[in-house]
Amino acid sequence: MTRSERRFLLTPLCALLAAGSAYATNGMLMEGYGPISSSMGGVTQAIDHGNAAMSQNPATLGMMADGTARLDVAIGILGPDVASSFPAMGVTANSGGTSYLMPAVGYVKRSGAYTYGIGMFAQGGMGTEYDATTFMSAPGGVSSGIPSRSELGVGNVSFPVAFQVSPNLTIGATLKYMWSSLDMKMTATSAQLGGMMQASGVSPTGAFASPQLQTVMGAAKWANISFSDDNAFTGAAKSTGYGASIGATYKANNDVMFGGSYLFKSALDDMKTSPTAASLSLDGGGPAMNGQITIFNFQMPSVLALGASWQASPSLMVAADVKYIGWSDSMRSFKMRFDNAFGSANFTMQQDWKDQTVLNLGLAWKANEALTVRAGLNLADNPIPDTYVNPLFPATVKNHVMFGVGYKVSPVGEFNMSLTKAPKVAVTTPQGIDISHAQTNIQLMYSHSF
Repeated sequence: MTRSERRFLLTPLCALLAAGSAYATNGMLMEGYGPISSSMGGVTQAIDHGNAAMSQNPATLGMMADGTARLDVAIGILGPDVASSFPAMGVTANSGGTSYLMPAVGYVKRSGAYTYGIGMFAQGGMGTEYDATTFMSAPGGVSSGIPSRSELGVGNVSFPVAFQVSPNLTIGATLKYMWSSLDMKMTATSAQLGGMMQASGVSPTGAFASPQLQTVMGAAKWANISFSDDNAFTGAAKSTGYGASIGATYKANNDVMFGGSYLFKSALDDMKTSPTAASLSLDGGGPAMNGQITIFNFQMPSVLALGASWQASPSLMVAADVKYIGWSDSMRSFKMRFDNAFGSANFTMQQDWKDQTVLNLGLAWKANEALTVRAGLNLADNPIPDTYVNPLFPATVKNHVMFGVGYKVSPVGEFNMSLTKAPKVAVTTPQGIDISHAQTNIQLMYSHSF
């Protein structure tokens, strides 16, 4: 079992309401929340797709029958296939981050006009793992001997409530307690490190401003910034904060429903490591310098979504959503500071992600009273400009093809599963590194009604 698998599998056992990471799909957001949505192109705004609705449009929770309750227990298996190659040197590095497990659980109850509950879900993330023997650890032609990796996770505990205003109109809201964590081991050339320091616009202090250290940095073949722990539950840098969403559904007639929601930009604190958990190393610079890393103002984006569903026949439902993800407001730059007893140094990696429009198309065919078959498409563009894409953060996947089934095993029990295939997307960095990224993802869920 890999370190990544261990982290995501043990999380629910040690903290019932903790969520692990998710691998980049629609940028850093999931392509679908729960197997019903993720087998129908990611549609969520005007269909009943289980308790995962608290992560999207909480008003759809009001589709439950009065006096009933539902428990959903789910697991996601995300399988990214990422590789980076440097044609100028004729070398390729394959990411070892190929299997990420995501647990989720939610309980929702309807009483009269109100529906309410609690749940934990992964909200997003991304990650890669490259061995120390690959070119990723030797940007200056000399190996640092340090693996290259990144693992970002954003999770939340959600508290949703929906209120049926009239027979046709339901409104809802979700309050989220959120957390984020990050591990990173990044090796760059000394020129790239100097460029990141200059881009920060903040002058180094103490020893980092000394001519002696500047001379060493200028002569170094490589420079490495690392903060990564062996904790199975969180990354070395951590933060907590809040999020919220609002939504509504409107039933136009017995066959047509409209829905919409707005997920607010997160309000997470700055991520920080412990005072000595981070290190800064230089080729020829002696022992690594230990200190603290602070990542400033890392936030998840706002999402505006509108959708509709049509019960075309007693056995066939067709649904579509459009989502607008505000990456340009949350991913302008990646800013961090290294502090120790001898001074501090600031680093900025420009991002300038573009806002992303996602089209979700899905259908569900009820084959009989027990079996439902689903399919869908998730169509999007790549939000990361080629100028700023990094092999450690290749959130470049565009489109997804989705399939799934649901099967009622009893009047109160139901299994649902989905399979998502994201075709390979290839981009080239300004440094001439080719990055390819494809995915095969599976989600499984058991629902029990009371």
